[in-house]
Amino acid sequence: MPVVVALHATAPAWLTGLGWALLAMLFSAVVPYGIIWLGVRRGRLTDHHIGVREQRRAPLVGGLLSVLAGIAALVLLGAPRALVAMVVVMFAVLLVVTAVNQVWKLSAHAAVAAGAVGVLVVVFGPALLVAFGLVALIGWSRVRLGDHTTAQVLAGGVAGVLVGVPTYLLLG
Repeated sequence: MPVVVALHATAPAWLTGLGWALLAMLFSAVVPYGIIWLGVRRGRLTDHHIGVREQRRAPLVGGLLSVLAGIAALVLLGAPRALVAMVVVMFAVLLVVTAVNQVWKLSAHAAVAAGAVGVLVVVFGPALLVAFGLVALIGWSRVRLGDHTTAQVLAGGVAGVLVGVPTYLLLG
């Protein structure tokens, strides 16, 4: 998602857009996944799905702090407003996911995917509503793997859209 938004915001300077996207992805995906990976590797987390509720708080808060650092870096370095807005959307969706996941395992995958597709529809128009088919596939895979119930996936998707789209509209 950051790649699409950054390239769109910096067109035709695609190399600049790619650089901004990589910076955004570092803080919003690479570092948070690294926190989880290290937690599993060091035995603090039982698995990369963080199935044990008591283990969720630290990696999710670490992810939130990483995304906040990414927002600060993007703002200070003068990233395109649309990209900063997109990373703020990621933060807002992750904040809701973190809060809910303290008591119930809402699907973060569905939330992020639905929020991202919602923003794509805002940026590129209603023709991209078909991309919600990808959200359905992601949701199906989460249920099929046994990581979530249908309700957890649906709740994640709804949360992603209800948090992501208004946040982007306010900031983008």
